[in-house]
Amino acid sequence: MLGCCRFTFTLAPSTLYNKRNRRSGFSCKADTPQFNVNNGDHTKKKVVIVGSGWAGLGAAHHLCNQGFDVTVLVDDNGFGNPDDIGIQGFWNPYQNIFSLVNELGITPFTNKIRSALYSTEGLEVEFPVFQDQPQLPTPLGTFYYTQFTRLSLLDRLTSLPLMAAVIDFDNTDVAWRKYDAITARELFKQFGCSERIYRSVFGPLLQVGLFAPPEQCSAAATLGMLYFISLAHQKDFDMVWCRGTVREKIFNPWMDSLRTKGCRFMDNGKIKDFIFNEETSCISGVVCSNETYNANAVILAVGISEVQELVKNSGALCTREEFLKVLNLSGIDALTCKLQLDRKVNIAHASNVCSTFEDSLGWTFFDLNALHDEHKDSEVTTIRADFYHANELLPLEDELVVTKVISHLSNIIKDFEKARVVKKEIARFPKSLTHFFPGSYRHMMRGSTSFPNLFMAGDWIITRHGSWSQEKSYVTGLEAANQVVDFLEEGSFAKIIAVVEDEPHVQALRTLNRRFNEISDQLPLFDFFLQ
Repeated sequence: MLGCCRFTFTLAPSTLYNKRNRRSGFSCKADTPQFNVNNGDHTKKKVVIVGSGWAGLGAAHHLCNQGFDVTVLVDDNGFGNPDDIGIQGFWNPYQNIFSLVNELGITPFTNKIRSALYSTEGLEVEFPVFQDQPQLPTPLGTFYYTQFTRLSLLDRLTSLPLMAAVIDFDNTDVAWRKYDAITARELFKQFGCSERIYRSVFGPLLQVGLFAPPEQCSAAATLGMLYFISLAHQKDFDMVWCRGTVREKIFNPWMDSLRTKGCRFMDNGKIKDFIFNEETSCISGVVCSNETYNANAVILAVGISEVQELVKNSGALCTREEFLKVLNLSGIDALTCKLQLDRKVNIAHASNVCSTFEDSLGWTFFDLNALHDEHKDSEVTTIRADFYHANELLPLEDELVVTKVISHLSNIIKDFEKARVVKKEIARFPKSLTHFFPGSYRHMMRGSTSFPNLFMAGDWIITRHGSWSQEKSYVTGLEAANQVVDFLEEGSFAKIIAVVEDEPHVQALRTLNRRFNEISDQLPLFDFFLQ
């Protein structure tokens, strides 16, 4: 049953009334049996968080510290699965996550390590540990210290004009709307990148960084990601890796810590709807298959596909324009493959990005003997390969997937041809990753919604912080928690570590660029021609 087609009007009991946020509206909820749950301290304000990934746990962490009654809902369809999809690095600018890890008193990360990029022709790029090199102004350090094994100096020089777009893209709403209208490929073409550097370096990095081929990626998202993890400062591209799964090394101890503070993690079936209170214009409860949770505030910290399903089935959400716009967005398929081999294979780098540019998928592979504690002393090799935009892989039987993975690996390291797979673990994640396609920005949501007490968090939520990936998810979780604190007028705000300021020459160039744009805006007929 779709809530948009069938729902009943009702006046739900008020759990919160706040004059400064009161808005008009009507009351609606799904035609679902109600089993009200009032667990916890009745004197505390209740916050329900849907999703238990970086965003959901980040919000729960701060709100528990502020004394709220926090319930985290995990849907039976996997909403907010806390284990990251694919192995993802933690770049040097992830200062909020590093601060959290220090607060938890855990040591989940490796040392900073070198990584490599391969094409079908072999090794293309080796990335050093940049902080070990003498400091140069951006982007000279990244340009000079990165070791290109095949690209000519001329090819590399064609990447420098792209800094003009980096200067112009200042993470404002105006900049996002301007660059979101074109593809990453168009961006590289406009600024004169050579075909060789596009196919061998930028293309593969985008296929694993934004999970899709460059012609399907927003230029705005491309600039935002590249600047945050690579171009803003020389040492930004330095990264560490988890010494096991994220669930094992970070989320499990984090969730245990939250439980000691009273946080409840509930898996009560599919999330059906939200109870809308006409008097307060607020969401007063979250309806699950088996139970309903009363709430003074709600945070949705799940991905696009999950929100789309909620909108389609919710009589409350489908009445609001910002949620209907989410139906225009899309997710990307992913597949992960962990293989144990019957022998040792010499792998030069623990972390590797790979290009199969004739295909639409991007992939990475990792030497788990070098990264994970579990495999450190093993006499055989265990590798993990993660595939993004994996539409063509998801329908295949496991044996055929393994055959393709070994074929790809053998094209890079010949010793894989002699190895036999003795154990495999394959996981498929349809529509699970955010697709930042051209034009997607105007459909994405902000942290606040037209429901005064319903807030959003996740890597696809619009924020001016400037972070990306896991760090962005965690930061938006903290931002959502701060909005709850502000709305309920209780507790203190979370301290969010800002992205390190632009280097002086970048600041100066951006100031000049803004003044030039301001003057251009005043010219006659400036808005007449298509920009």
